[in-house]
Formats: sequence, C-alpha cells, structure tokens
Amino acid sequence: METAYYYLGLSGVLTVLLWAPYIVARMVGWGIPTFLNNYPENFPAVTPEQPLWASRAQRAHLNMVETMPAFIAVVLAAGFLLDAGAGAAVAMWAEVFFFARVIHAVVYILGVPFLRTPVYLVSWFSILAIGSLFLV
Repeated sequence: METAYYYLGLSGVLTVLLWAPYIVARMVGWGIPTFLNNYPENFPAVTPEQPLWASRAQRAHLNMVETMPAFIAVVLAAGFLLDAGAGAAVAMWAEVFFFARVIHAVVYILGVPFLRTPVYLVSWFSILAIGSLFLV
C-alpha cells in the first residue's frame, strides 16, 4: 500500500500545483498591485479578461478538486479493508490515476481536442477499479 499512498500524496501535490498557472495569469493580467489588493475595482461585476488557457487551467484545477475526495476515499478504504496481497493492484490503479490526471491537466490547459474526456475517464475508471477491489 505504500506505493498507493505515494501516488495519493503526489495527487494531492498535483491538486495544489494546478492552482498556480491560472493564479500567475491572473497576477499578470490584473497587475501585481491589484492582485495583492485582492480584487480589481468593481469585481466581480467587472472582471479583467484572462487568457483562454488560464480559464482552462482553472477548470482543470477545479475538476481535480472535485475528483480528489473519491480518490482519497477509495485509497484509504483499500488500505484499511484489503489484505497486503491486494496492495499491488491498488498501487497500480493509483499510479494510473495520477498519470491520467497529469495528462488530463496538460491536455485540458493546451486545449487538445478529443482527448480531455477519454483521459478523464481513465482516471475515473481507476477510482472505480480501486473501489471494486474491496466491494467484491
């Protein structure tokens, strides 16, 4: 299970790091003084436009934030409910989840057509695969 916990931790770090690109874009777009002062004048009625890639980066981050609770739950439950023999399967699916989420973020931010949803579904299936190990 150590490997599964390792990828759980890496996924948490990825979640935090996915916040950085769109925050940097916001800082550049708003200017550092306005950014440090919380919000531009008349915000949110008037919002400085951010680049499309930054909007996609924000959505990729939010998608990861929405997916992490389920991933955390199944990895922790597997750690408590499964014997050591199932650890390799949990670790494999945790690794698949992590790398699928890295690819998902890159594909989403770059706006690569037709790949975002299939890559997301790989990460989603990984969560289901881990969950199925202790449900059967």
